Amino acid sequence: MKIICVGKNYYSALAGAPKPTTPLIFLKPDSAILPSGNPFFIPEFSQKMMAEVEIVIRICRLGKFISAKFAHKYYDAVTVGVDFTAEDVQKDAIAKGLPWELSKGFDGSAVIGHWMPIEDFSVEKIHFSMDKNGEPLQAGCSDDLIFSVDKIIEYVSEYYTLKIGDVIFTGAPCASVQVAVGDVFSGKIENKDAFTLKIK
Repeated sequence: MKIICVGKNYYSALAGAPKPTTPLIFLKPDSAILPSGNPFFIPEFSQKMMAEVEIVIRICRLGKFISAKFAHKYYDAVTVGVDFTAEDVQKDAIAKGLPWELSKGFDGSAVIGHWMPIEDFSVEKIHFSMDKNGEPLQAGCSDDLIFSVDKIIEYVSEYYTLKIGDVIFTGAPCASVQVAVGDVFSGKIENKDAFTLKIK
């Protein structure tokens, strides 16, 4: 399976930066998925681990060159997840002109909440949030996406064949936050609990 991620995909997160003309795509390996219920252990190679909450879509059909108007037929479930970034590792790689996959694709760097049927939601307007230690932390709504779910699928499927079980992290609505040992994060989608995550 592939974990397809989109960066800089919310108007609210642009912070004055120019709007991208095409989706910014990067991948995580399947080993990046943190098993459900497991805590997240901050790896020793990073001193600045950051987290972002995102809507995650599950692909349910094999497809290539999928038109946006048919894209809704290719996903069947939605949840929220966490995209972890070793920001210090990323910045060092960027400064050296090197790829920064290690900062995004390390083991456990992708948290996926429990799946919910897509028909229970309006994909164009899904509210979601993440709390930290019981206090509101991050929140967003899919109506603020620069590239909609269907547009993402159209764009990505031009380059990659989408397969059953692939997932798409659609982007973060606000700035990432640093995590620390002892933190407890909880994610919700339309006030439905999707995950609880302990940081160790």
